[in-house]
Parts: sequence; structure tokens; C-alpha cells
Amino acid sequence: MEIIIDGLKQGFQLIWSLDPEILQITLVSLQVSLTALLLAGIMGIPTGAALALKDIRGKRAILNIIYTFMGLPPVLAGLIVYLALTTRGPLGQYQLLFTPTAMIIAQLLLAFPIVAGLTARSVMSQQQEVYDTAVTLGASLRQAAWTIIKESRIGIIAALTTALGRVIAEVGAVMMVGGNIQGSTRVLTTSIVLETRMGNDSRAIAIGIILLAIAFGIIMIINTVEKRSFKYASGIQIT
Repeated sequence: MEIIIDGLKQGFQLIWSLDPEILQITLVSLQVSLTALLLAGIMGIPTGAALALKDIRGKRAILNIIYTFMGLPPVLAGLIVYLALTTRGPLGQYQLLFTPTAMIIAQLLLAFPIVAGLTARSVMSQQQEVYDTAVTLGASLRQAAWTIIKESRIGIIAALTTALGRVIAEVGAVMMVGGNIQGSTRVLTTSIVLETRMGNDSRAIAIGIILLAIAFGIIMIINTVEKRSFKYASGIQIT
């Protein structure tokens, strides 16, 4: 219990003192996780929506693959990216291993299936009812499809929230491809592992508090957007 109390005290001291090392680690963490989330959203939302709305060949098989990768073990994701980026891999010539870019790729591999899969499920749950209403009101097929996506936006926001929780707490994959290099690829989660191995339990708890505070802040922002979307959901009109 004393270790936890010391960790809480040290955590607030680190935040209050704006410790340069912690600030640098925090910035790298935010850079990696938010970039991966942004890319997952840009790629995953259109993919999920397209799979839900279009009747394409092999659709069920593709969805099953995406749903399977939603539970991809982080260490396996790290191994896949490591093998791709190592000097003997297909992308080895770009020398991305043990860089923040490699960490972003690993987190993207974890986040994309979540965003795409949950987006597809959200759109499919709205599809028939919203489509029928839109067509009845005189909408074209494209307008009806866009209306379905807009009506599914709360589920899509939930997909992004879930993906964020997946990547921001990631350790195994980012450590495998990033190497936990001080001043370059060390992030909050890998710092916790390092401090614990060194016996600095209080500092590890302190860094954990900072990680939780950041995650809480980002989730609050996403929830605020979700609440506003829910508030104005009934005001959507077909144009």
C-alpha cells in the first residue's frame, strides 16, 4: 500500500514539475497512438462502411478475417511488423525498424480491424431501416447510403474509442518493433515495464497514472463528440 501511495505522490509531482523526460515520453506516446488511430479511422471507416453496404464477392469471408484480426495478439502483430521491416524483410530497405514509424505501423495493424469491423457492424445494424426510410423520402442510392453512415456515427465513434483503448495501452508490439530507445521510441507503457524491471515501483506507478490521465482525457473528448452526435441525431435530414 505504501508503494501505491508513494507512486500517487510521485505521479502528481512529475506532472506538476513538468519533468522533461516524462514530457518527451508522453509526446512520443501521443504521436504514435493518435497517428495510428487517425490512420485506422481514415482506412477503417470507409472499408467497414463499404463492406456493410455493398454486396461484393467474398464479403462474408473478408468480414470473418477482419473479425478474427480484431483479437490479434499484440506480440503477434509486433512479430509480423518486425519480419516485414527487418533487413531480410520486404520493407527492410526503408530502415524503419526501431523508429516511431514502425510503432505506428504495429498499432495500425491492431487498430484497423477494430475500426473496420465495428463500423461494418454498426452500419449493418442501421442499414435496412434507414435505407427504407431514405428511399421513401425520395433519396437516391448514394444519398441513402450516406444517410445510413451518418445514422451509424455513434457506433463509429465507439469503434474509434475501442481502438484507442487498444493502442494507447499497447506494450508488446511497440517494444518489439520500437526497441524502447530513450529519446526516440520510449513511450509511457514501455517506460512502466522498464521502471518495474529496475525496481522503481513508485515511478512505474507514477507513469501509469499519467497514462491513465491521458487516456481519460482523450476518452472524455470522444464521449463529448458522441453526446453531441446523439443530441442532434434526430435532426439529420436528407439533402
